[in-house]
This record gives sequence, structure tokens and C-alpha cells, in this order.
Amino acid sequence: MLSSNGKLPRWLASFGLAAAVVLVAGCGGGSGTTTSSGSSTNSTGGAVLAAGSPVSSLPATLASNQVAVTVAGGFENAPNIPTVSVTVCEPGTSRCQTINNVQVDTASTGLRLTLDALNYTMQTALPVEVESVSGKPIAECSGFADGKSWGSVRTADVTIGGETASSVPIQVMGDLPQSAAAGTSNGCAIGTLNDTSSAIAAHGILGIAAAKYDCGIVCQTPSSGVYAGCTGSGSSTSCTDLAVLEVQQVTNPVRKFATDNTGVILNMPAVTSSGSTSATGFLTFGIGTESNNVLPASGIQKLTTDHYGNVQSASLSGTSVSGAFFDTGSNGLFFADSTLPSCKGATGFYCPTSTVSRTPSVTGFNGTSVSIGLSIANALSVFEDGGFAYDNVGGPFTLGSFDFGMPFFYGRTVYVNYDPSNDGSARVATSAYVAF
Repeated sequence: MLSSNGKLPRWLASFGLAAAVVLVAGCGGGSGTTTSSGSSTNSTGGAVLAAGSPVSSLPATLASNQVAVTVAGGFENAPNIPTVSVTVCEPGTSRCQTINNVQVDTASTGLRLTLDALNYTMQTALPVEVESVSGKPIAECSGFADGKSWGSVRTADVTIGGETASSVPIQVMGDLPQSAAAGTSNGCAIGTLNDTSSAIAAHGILGIAAAKYDCGIVCQTPSSGVYAGCTGSGSSTSCTDLAVLEVQQVTNPVRKFATDNTGVILNMPAVTSSGSTSATGFLTFGIGTESNNVLPASGIQKLTTDHYGNVQSASLSGTSVSGAFFDTGSNGLFFADSTLPSCKGATGFYCPTSTVSRTPSVTGFNGTSVSIGLSIANALSVFEDGGFAYDNVGGPFTLGSFDFGMPFFYGRTVYVNYDPSNDGSARVATSAYVAF
């Protein structure tokens, strides 16, 4: 998920997701025609292979600092959407709701839930954050590469696996009228908002990136255009620019765990070249805090990043790009490559006539460079085989970076270590790192 507040755009509610949903719903499964040999052809006339069986890397028993991560049909039958279950409670009470199909996003910050995912009790029980100086209820216009989401900032106790964070500012998307949005950027006042479960193909987004706050010091001035203070209610609600202190901004819940708050580790199983019908892995909280989250002393590459999780530099086929990041919130590998044709009718993905290889190189601020071998298959063909977990789909990206989306994570254990500072700048080295 590509977050616009990290200087490099970064909140990406599954970049290319709209195209992928259309492909799965409109071309998947029953759109192939069965031949006498039992194989099938896709809508472009190419062969369609059946997706592989479900795969899993789950241990026999999950520890208290672990939670299962599932890529399957989920809420909207969209590919490569890793999800977990999250429990939110009215702070300090046992009034709670467990919400399934919340997307795991290693490249945005904060928990964001859709209003339609909350039951009536929780819609009203979670208190709205009130800005400490103005006394106004806080709302947020959060930016996505393919749109915006608009909603109030609430406070909740958040439990994931066996870990709990108390009084966490979260966003509830879709609980305010669009007509109330205003301010410097006016970004949420017009256009179609991504603030429903159908729009983001999940019941919410769990942003667990390196940064603690979603926009930090930038949003402590009203001109950021991100946060707003609201007056009125219902259709008469009106909101204007607001400066919000970091402690009231939408926050990475993992950073507020009492322990195991130094980072996350995602372990996902490998999938076949034709994908898998589902893939189940697990997320471990903390790095270096328990016996199950120790960084290996050898056999692993560690790339230090800036405050937002961006590596220092990257290149593809000898051509430098502005940077790179590792992002479970993107459902493909997204990068600019003029030699790869886009899918007809689905410009969010590449459709080469046969699978091609690419080997981008990434360099951390610590000087460590890694070449990463990747494959890009015809997205139309693979999306039609009945699966949901694919390690070889990608598409064009015009923002000048290399987005190592969900396909990168299959068959790997990836460590995302957090910057302990509350603030930081893009392109400036920190002790945060990604390792694999």
C-alpha cells in the first residue's frame, strides 16, 4: 500500500486491484472452455493451467506473538490479498468485535477498518478522537495511489493473535459524508472514495510499516491536508484543515504492543508457477524479543531503509529507479518496463506471451546490494486458473520506484525491523531494515 505521506507515495490499496477483481469475476473460473483433453483455454486463446493445491507454512502451534496470514478468496475473490483477523474493543471494556479479512500491509501505517465491517454496536462504541487544542473531532483523508479514503479517527484496543495494543488511534473509513470533506488538498471531496469493503477487497487494512505514525511531524501543521477537524453531525457535518499531534494520529498497532513491538516477520509458503488455490503463512511480532523472532546470524541479506521502509536505491536492467520498497499491500510486482505488454482490457497488469524473467537490484543505506530474480507471467492466463496466490504477476508503475508486492513474499521469510524514532525523513538512513 503506497503511503503518500512518506514522501514516496506508499498507500496502495492493492495497486491494480480493480483490474484484478474484474479479471477474476469476469474472466475467471467458468470463462475457460474445456477441451477433450481436460485442459482449457483462456479468454485470449492461451492454455490455462489448474492452480495448485492449498499450501501452508503454519507451525503446529502458533505462539502468542504470532497470527495466521491467509491468501484465499477472502471478501472479494481478489488475488494476492494476505489477511488476518483483528479484534477491536471499546477501550478498557469487553465490548469487542473480531473482524476477519483485514489486509496485511507492510508499506503503510495504521489500522483502517471499513464502516460496513463493524457491527452496529462497534460503529457507535468506538470513541472518536478529539483534537486536544481545538476540541474538534478528528477525521482523515488518507491517500491511495488509486484513490482516497475518508473517515473519522477513532480509539480502540486492538488485539492481533495474542498481543494487545491499548487505546490505538485507528481510522474508520466511510463513516462521514463525502460532502463534509474540505481543506487544503480537497482530495476527498470529489471522485469515488475507497472506503468500503468492496472497494478495497477487504474489511480493512492493517498497516505495519516501519514508521510509527502515518504522517508524523508533517501532519502537525494544518497545511498537510491529511487531517481535519469536524463540526456538526450527519449531513450537516463540516470539516476543515487541522494540525494533529503524533499521539493522536493513526498509529501502527504493533508499535503499541507492550512487548514484541520492534518489528514483524512474515513467513509465507512457496507457490507453483500456476499459483495455488490458497496460501497460509504466519506473522510473528517482534524481532530479537523472543526465541522465535531472532534474526539469523548468517544466510540472510539485511538492507537498511529510511523511516518509511524505502531502500536507498534500485535498478532494473541497468537503469536506475528512484527507490524500492517491500509491500504486501500490493497484489503484484509493480515496475516500469516498456518491453512488457499490458493486458488488453486490464492495464494494471502485464501480459507477456510467455513468462519472462527480471532481476532487479536493490541497495540498502548500509551499502548491501541484492539481486532478486523474479518472473512475470501472463496475468490474464494465471488469474483464470481458479487460484488466489501467485508469485509471478506484475504490472506497470509510473511513480519511479520498484514495488516488491505480495508475489515477492511467497517462499520467503521477510523481516521488517522498525525505526525506533517517532519521526524521520524519506531518503535518510535509519536503523530500520528489511531482511530476507
